[in-house]
Amino acid sequence: MSNVAAVKSIRFGHSPDPDDAFMFYAIAYEMIDMRGFKVEHVIEDIESLNQRALKQAELEVTAVSCHAYAFLADKYYVMRCGASIGDKYGPILIQRSAGSGQPAAQSAKNFLKAESRKLKASCKVAVPGKMTTAYLALQIYAKETGLNFEPVWIPFDQIFEAVQSGKADLGLVIHEGQITYEQNGFEKVLDLGTWWDEKYKLPLPLGIDAIRKDLGKETCESFTRVFKNSIVYALEHRKPALDYAIKYGRGIHEKLNDQFVGMYVNDLTVDLGRRGEEALLNLLCLGYEKGILPKLITPEFV
Repeated sequence: MSNVAAVKSIRFGHSPDPDDAFMFYAIAYEMIDMRGFKVEHVIEDIESLNQRALKQAELEVTAVSCHAYAFLADKYYVMRCGASIGDKYGPILIQRSAGSGQPAAQSAKNFLKAESRKLKASCKVAVPGKMTTAYLALQIYAKETGLNFEPVWIPFDQIFEAVQSGKADLGLVIHEGQITYEQNGFEKVLDLGTWWDEKYKLPLPLGIDAIRKDLGKETCESFTRVFKNSIVYALEHRKPALDYAIKYGRGIHEKLNDQFVGMYVNDLTVDLGRRGEEALLNLLCLGYEKGILPKLITPEFV
């Protein structure tokens, strides 16, 4: 009996975000050939999924940060579909807007000068998790520019509040906060994805979906096809898939929902291809070369 026949139930960990929901639309309603698989959705924020994979590797399939994958490569393959990759955009550093009624922190102003290498700054940055790729990219940026910063660990959906209250000078924003920060009274200090493109001439891979190696290669390849077909189905039936996804958008309206999904469900999401693979390898190599990651990782793909 093949592994595909033996493994029927797949627990798939993914975040409660519009882009993930969009990709899962066809699987949620079994609108495609499921190849005999039954999917149990485990919905948690990405840092919780990172920690869950690192501690137990219990989920057969899970979304993880590319940063976290550097510590999981012995247990999980990288699925060629489902990746969240910023092409000239990515996590954003924000500060309080000058028009918000409260002055921006002096250290944040110094950070703006540091970006142009006029001086080095030391400031507190609200970061949405130690294993997020946003944090890895920020560390690489700091190594390149000489920036000094102190991370303050804050859940991703409380970053705005942390900056507004003064708990942190800057916030490292992921998910839909990347397009809603202005309407919440903040201004952009730096887009790490834009900087990454200018520096390395590659997109910035942020998240991947990983499948556990002990399922067997045949099962891994079969389920990866199911997931890819789900993504393609959503792209071909965009309106109903967006209607499903917006429920996970934490109050964003239709236009922003469409914009956010369009940012992180693209051609590289359907298939990493050579460019996507090169982008992931570049990130992992840089993390190792800068002394942030403990060893050099060569991902295995299915």
